[in-house]
Amino acid sequence: MHEVIDAGVAAFEAGDMKGAWNCINDAYYGYYETTGFERVAMGYISGARKSEMELQFSACKTVTKNNGTLEEFQTEAETLKSMLRDDAYILDGTSPEDEAADDAAAEESSGGTRSAAAATFIACFTIILREGFEAILVVGAIVAYLLKTKNSDEEKKRQVRPVYAGAILGIVASFVSAWILNQVKLANSASQEVIEGVTALIAVVVLYWVSNWMVSKSESEAWSSYIKSKVASSSQRGSVFALAFTAFLAVYREGAEVILFFQPMLAGGNMRMVWMGFVIGCICLVFVYLAIRFLSFRIPLKPFFLGTSILMFIMSIAFLGSGIKELIEGDVITMTSPAWVSWIPSNPVLEILGIYPTVQTVVPQLLLLAVTIIVFIWHLRRNKRLKLEAQAAEAQMEGKQD
Repeated sequence: MHEVIDAGVAAFEAGDMKGAWNCINDAYYGYYETTGFERVAMGYISGARKSEMELQFSACKTVTKNNGTLEEFQTEAETLKSMLRDDAYILDGTSPEDEAADDAAAEESSGGTRSAAAATFIACFTIILREGFEAILVVGAIVAYLLKTKNSDEEKKRQVRPVYAGAILGIVASFVSAWILNQVKLANSASQEVIEGVTALIAVVVLYWVSNWMVSKSESEAWSSYIKSKVASSSQRGSVFALAFTAFLAVYREGAEVILFFQPMLAGGNMRMVWMGFVIGCICLVFVYLAIRFLSFRIPLKPFFLGTSILMFIMSIAFLGSGIKELIEGDVITMTSPAWVSWIPSNPVLEILGIYPTVQTVVPQLLLLAVTIIVFIWHLRRNKRLKLEAQAAEAQMEGKQD
């Protein structure tokens, strides 16, 4: 990859901006993604590091798009090479001082074999846990929400089935998408990033609608009024469909990427460690789901509604950031990272929240956060008014009975 990046610097120096852009693009899609470097780094180092690397590739391409100076491009390119070198040392279990050591002997040793097997297990376990966690949070919260608000067991089963169906359909669609991407040679390409970005942005719209719907029912009086309204049945049908669609998007958003990640891992040996990491990761996700589902019954109705809607709000803001980042990587949007956002660090927490040091992600998230706060306050005031009206109506009925 260093040679390809250096070729990009040479092209830039010769005034060939397009050639420099192509070299950086080739280093990313032709080597960083295709060889499995990205996926192994995501599993063995962190997902945050993967995003940091992706944005650094984009930073190099941004200089070419904006007709920046040679010094700017050289600085970004050297930063990229340094980051790649550091990750390679971590993945190899070496350091710059050890680079001249006899690597062949180390690889032949049993310790080297165990280290490679452990790295494979950690990578597979981490990727399934990380990518599945957001989906489990969303699906688990929706199921717990429906179970908590329905009366009879039959009604609960009837309302939950579409959500499970949506999640299962998301898994099936992930396999189909991964197969199609491979067949038309779009896997590990800008097209894959664009598909993931668009899916995430669609999920933002649905999640935001669902979160608004949930917070509007946070008062039991508001919920009772909603259920008893004349349009309750049609509203419920539309709402259940939206919840099922949310479950589908939550699973599908990262499903195809997970499948594409496991394909080279299975082909590269250590199959036992690959499946062990996958199975143990899935078991952990099952425990997370069960905890969300069954512990929710111990939470009173109003705090549960508020908590679930806040979770959906947070996930919509996170999906907005990650969706725009995917579009940046797919060269649909050009990134900028001035001083007032470049200080944002790269860590697992901010990665989950979809917060990255770019104007294109931070500004829309801040706008959505501002709108969310306004909407949240409006809903709380509305629910308080509904509660007072319900209490007044109840007192009036008691007065008539007396």
